Amino acid sequence: MRVLRGRAETIDADRAVTQTVLEDTRETGESVIRVWTPHRQIAFGRRDANTEGYGKATHAANEHGFPAYERSVGGRAVAYTGETIAFARTEPLEEIRRGMQDRYSAAVTDLQVALMQLDVHASPGEPANSFCPGSHSLQAGGKIVGVAQRVQRGVALVAGIVVVRDHTAIAAVLSDVYAALGVPFDPDSVGSIGRAGGDSDPERAQREIEQALVGLGSDENDKYNVEYVRQD
Repeated sequence: MRVLRGRAETIDADRAVTQTVLEDTRETGESVIRVWTPHRQIAFGRRDANTEGYGKATHAANEHGFPAYERSVGGRAVAYTGETIAFARTEPLEEIRRGMQDRYSAAVTDLQVALMQLDVHASPGEPANSFCPGSHSLQAGGKIVGVAQRVQRGVALVAGIVVVRDHTAIAAVLSDVYAALGVPFDPDSVGSIGRAGGDSDPERAQREIEQALVGLGSDENDKYNVEYVRQD
């Protein structure tokens, strides 16, 4: 197992890391874990890009100081403030039609464990009219975690978002973005680790999530290979 840490210098370079990881797992059969804080941005899904109001939505994002980008995994738009956490776990895949629900369940359970270490007791599900609505989420005073999955030949990717703090800023920008897209959205549905009363230090949250996704305790770091994402 490999663990990647850090982010690349630009949004485009950082997004390219995920594709490289997918290719590596497909070729080597080695799982990869990555937990990091992406650059400030709004990541739109493909459904958003095909919506009539997409142009207005990207304009709204830019007006709030969030560059607009389109992602290949996940559903509706999500916001990263620069302290919001993203996570990704790749696994080699032999049968493309099997294991999807098991991978979802494992990721949700691991994230619940991580949040408990941060003093947040999250439950499955999400409030009505949440950002990037989906059936694999965690909530505690609002939606905190969203999980998505992408399956390709030879590799599966489970990825998602964890809102650490800045839920007010996220709610504000997504209110305008979702209005432009014509998608129902309740600003009060946005939760965060901080809003739920947990430890909202992004660095500690990254460590806890990484450990949970790896499945090892903090005293077992020598059992996997840690690499850092190049900054140039």
